[in-house]
Amino acid sequence: MQEKQKNKATSNNPIGIFDSGFGGLTVMSAINKALPLENLIYFGDSAHVPYGAKSKNAIIKFSKKIVSFLIKNRVKMIVVACNTASALALSVLQKTFKSPVIGVIEPGSKAAVSASKNKKIGVIGTDGTINSKSYPKEINKISKSDVYQQSCPLFVPLVEEGWVEGEIADSIVKKYVEPLLSKNIDTLILGCTHYPFLRKTLEKNLGKGVILVDSAKATAQEVKNVLKQKSLLASGKNKGFLKFYVSDNPEKFQAIGNRFFSKRVSRVKKIEMD
Repeated sequence: MQEKQKNKATSNNPIGIFDSGFGGLTVMSAINKALPLENLIYFGDSAHVPYGAKSKNAIIKFSKKIVSFLIKNRVKMIVVACNTASALALSVLQKTFKSPVIGVIEPGSKAAVSASKNKKIGVIGTDGTINSKSYPKEINKISKSDVYQQSCPLFVPLVEEGWVEGEIADSIVKKYVEPLLSKNIDTLILGCTHYPFLRKTLEKNLGKGVILVDSAKATAQEVKNVLKQKSLLASGKNKGFLKFYVSDNPEKFQAIGNRFFSKRVSRVKKIEMD
């Protein structure tokens, strides 16, 4: 059963973006850079972060509630800026809601296939993303490749604590990437929106022969393509507002969010979802 939309989307309606917490701000930032005229609304489900350890049913439930909230704010499209929710809830959201809904896995997979020369691609992500096998499925739809996955549950807390470089980060990153390096990968997908903040430490431990793929830029390009196709790109007169909502602890979100987003995160509003 599809959600009814009272108003037909217009070009200056906002884009809705959501994630389990802060990481999706990297996707929002990429969209803002690629499409500066667009109005953007972000929802961080900080009451339920992280999604990586949650069940599929729970993630679908949270995601549907968030999208319903964004639809009430008259968004013209939805971006699931979370790898775990993209892996486990995207198809349900696309069937449930009329607005275009895109995730980060398909754009990231396309970028990785394009970058890889030896067709040996690594994927790092949360337990939920890795266990879903969404990246191997998507990559092999595009081009037959050998895909090697590694769950990295300690990366999100490292990033949120700001420990992205130094001895602790080095030892943890090395432990996770060594099995992938043994497979001779030449491309590594950062399968969680937090992971770009570990780029320097990852590059240090991977060496120069491995290309890192951040799905945020690829997702921003996909957003642009979809809006252009549907004649929904914002007009030249639009200034592009930014709004931030969370399900818990707006003060913490604002404080940490400024590390994830290219502009200042301000006026974060808490919304009761239950």
